[in-house]
Amino acid sequence: MIMEDKKYIEAFNNTMSLMRKVRKECPWDNAQTNETLRTLTIEEIYELSDAILNNDPQNICKELGDVLMHVIFYSLIGEEKQEFSLIDVMNSLNEKLIRRHPHVFCKDGSITYEDVEKNWEKIKLQEGNRSTLSGVPDSLPSLVKAYRMQDKAKGVGFDWKKTSDVWNKVQEEIKELQEEVKKPNNQERIEDEFGDVLFSLINYARFIDVNPDTALEKTNRKFKDRFQYIEQKAKQMNKSVSDMTLQEMDILWNEAKKK
Repeated sequence: MIMEDKKYIEAFNNTMSLMRKVRKECPWDNAQTNETLRTLTIEEIYELSDAILNNDPQNICKELGDVLMHVIFYSLIGEEKQEFSLIDVMNSLNEKLIRRHPHVFCKDGSITYEDVEKNWEKIKLQEGNRSTLSGVPDSLPSLVKAYRMQDKAKGVGFDWKKTSDVWNKVQEEIKELQEEVKKPNNQERIEDEFGDVLFSLINYARFIDVNPDTALEKTNRKFKDRFQYIEQKAKQMNKSVSDMTLQEMDILWNEAKKK
C-alpha cells in the first residue's frame, strides 16, 4: 500500500509540475482565465459523458484526465490571485466527505441506502444551504435540472409513495394538455401544460429507475443512426432524401430498425 501511495504522489507531483510549466511558458495557457475556461470545462464534461455512454474505458480515462486538468488549472489561477490553492480545494473536499458521511467516519450504526439519501439533504441544510434545491445549478439543462430537483425534494420526504400514483399523474397531465390544445389562441397555456407533462414523465422515470437524460440520449443516437441509414441508402440510389417520399423513407427506416 505504501508503494501504491508513492505512485500516486509521484504522478500528482509530475502533473502539478507540468501544469505550472505550461501555465507559465505557453502563451495560450498563460492567457486563460476562469471565464475563458468555463465553456471549455463544460465541453470536457460532455465529452466524458459521451465516453461513459459509449462504455469506452480508454476514453473515460482520457476524458477524466482532461477534467482533472481543468480542476488544477482553476486552482492555479486561484493561487495566482492569492484566493485559494489546490490544497484548499482538497482540504475543503476532505472536510465535506467527513461531514456528510457520519455513518462512515463516526460509526453511527447500520444505515441503508435510503437513509444515506435522506441524511445527505439534512446535513446540507445544516451547513447553511438556503434551500433544499439551492444545490441544483440554474445553468443545468432543463431535463437534468428537473430530475435533480425531484431527487433532492425526495431527500426531505417530498415525494410520491406509489409508482401507480405517479403514472396516474402523467395521464392527468396529458389529458390537461390535450384539452388546452383544442382551444384556439392558447399557445402559452399549451406550453405550460406541455412542461407539466415532461416534468411528470421525468418523475415517473425516477420511480422506474430510469435516468431520463440517459434514456433520451440513447434514443437520440438511435434516431441518428437510423436516419443516417436512410441517407446512405438514398445516396446508393442516386437520390437525395428530400426527393424521397415519406413511404420510401419509412421502408428504409424499418430496415434500419431490423439492423
